[in-house]
Amino acid sequence: MEVKVLFFGVLAEVSGTYFKHYREVKLLSDLKHRISDDFPEIVHYSFRISVNNEITDNDILLKSGDEIALMPPFSGG
Repeated sequence: MEVKVLFFGVLAEVSGTYFKHYREVKLLSDLKHRISDDFPEIVHYSFRISVNNEITDNDILLKSGDEIALMPPFSGG
């Protein structure tokens, strides 16, 4: 099982990448722990999480091929 994590804005700068693949993660909470292990500085930033283009605050079960986006606050005009 593999999911793809997209990093936007300052989170791409902090992580040094725009995306990363993770294997063997079943829950969103497990994925968050793996990301914070890989990029410890990321915990100092606020961001929202979307799974397959839907923002969620819940600990959901992930499926192979899911796309998870980490999005810091942004504004537009």
